[in-house]
Amino acid sequence: MSRIVYLNGEYLPEGEAKISIFDRGFLMADGVYEVTSVLDGKLVDFDGHVVRLARSLGELDMGNPLSKEELLVIHRELLMRNDLVNGGIYLQITRGAPGDRDFVFPDPETTPQTVVLFTQSNPDLLNNPKAENGIKVISIADERWGRRDIKTVQLLYPSMGKMMAKAAGCDDAWLVEDGAVTEGTSNNAYIVKGGKIITRNLSNDILHGITRAAVLRFAREAQMEVEERAFTIEEAQAADEAFITSATMFVTPVVEIDGAAIGSGKPGNVAPRLREIYIEESRKSAI
Repeated sequence: MSRIVYLNGEYLPEGEAKISIFDRGFLMADGVYEVTSVLDGKLVDFDGHVVRLARSLGELDMGNPLSKEELLVIHRELLMRNDLVNGGIYLQITRGAPGDRDFVFPDPETTPQTVVLFTQSNPDLLNNPKAENGIKVISIADERWGRRDIKTVQLLYPSMGKMMAKAAGCDDAWLVEDGAVTEGTSNNAYIVKGGKIITRNLSNDILHGITRAAVLRFAREAQMEVEERAFTIEEAQAADEAFITSATMFVTPVVEIDGAAIGSGKPGNVAPRLREIYIEESRKSAI
């Protein structure tokens, strides 16, 4: 059965949704996106995603065409029309299609923005084998642009990083700049040493993860010690545990970095416990 997607005010079968070849998201990667997890048919951390969406748009001097209330209506309509239980909803907003290619931004008064949303089903969201067994990562140079805090659609290098990891027989890559880990290709990165959770501090260098914020809040509420600072690959390899967080992976252990086993080479105690807490709290707060 064909998915029903949202495009510029219409709900359409995915095969009928068309976008201009002059759309700046296509030509210039001039757009932002969000992915909101769907757990048990409800939206996880929706408010956080809406706030970050508005921030990303503002940082690019781009308008916000829909209110929080309108976005919630669209998300829930897509959930209903696609019978989505577990998975996510992808949202993308671009600067629109001015009718020709030009580096100069089009006049927002005459060029409406393009708004796209679609669902992605993930029956294994809760029971992902990677959460049970952990993932293996490699390290690569971070060669992205400097504003990683803006969630733009220019994802070529992260995609290349995923492919580098795949070629190495691993699951993902951690990005390294000036000797320190910034983040994963599509997730935030953490290590655990002596019971302390260590993760990169917020700046323009990393995405301000919505799941990251929730997990750190839950960790502190559970009386876990958290330190936000940069760390090296060598420090990660010597850690007791490592893990990632994202909207699609929740909390997932990392058991190997560049061929070196982390701790025992199996998930430890902290990451699985944080995953359990995150899922439990998300079920309570999902809307």
